[in-house]
Amino acid sequence: MALERYPTNPFIDGMVVPVRGRQVKLSKIGGDDVLINQTTGEIGSTHVTTYKKVDGEQFIKLFTANIGMTFDLSAAGIKAFSVLLWAVQNKAISKDQVDFDALTLRDFIEDHLQTSKPLKLSLTTFKRGINELEKSQIVAKTMRKGRYYINPNFVFNGDRIAFSTVIERNKSTT
Repeated sequence: MALERYPTNPFIDGMVVPVRGRQVKLSKIGGDDVLINQTTGEIGSTHVTTYKKVDGEQFIKLFTANIGMTFDLSAAGIKAFSVLLWAVQNKAISKDQVDFDALTLRDFIEDHLQTSKPLKLSLTTFKRGINELEKSQIVAKTMRKGRYYINPNFVFNGDRIAFSTVIERNKSTT
């Protein structure tokens, strides 16, 4: 089998690599630069985008895990975020408010008892998680105790979200 030859570097821009049921797209970040400037030899930035279709349950798990990683949430914060997503889907007061209290936690736990991995979450841990979500500006208290405003940038009824993490090496002089 003969290998294909290319007149220009095929790895410079917009490369898509299929990886186990998903597509990973590589492209440059910003401006007119290419990954490697052929004139100066300067190395630019790379943007890696992964496209993956998943079912509803996997979407919630991946979404929750990425929010947890993005905001450096502890296990309590991640579990509270899971309860928040459930409450928004099942018990939202309006488009931007939800009751997020001990009764919501009870209903969530009862609803998830039949699942293969029911979530174990005490009220104390739940409250600690809510505090993390407030600090991360994912929710904010309303005037009514136990009711919260939802930040629509993080909690929504959509079916697609992209997370980007920029990793930059610290160029120290040591």
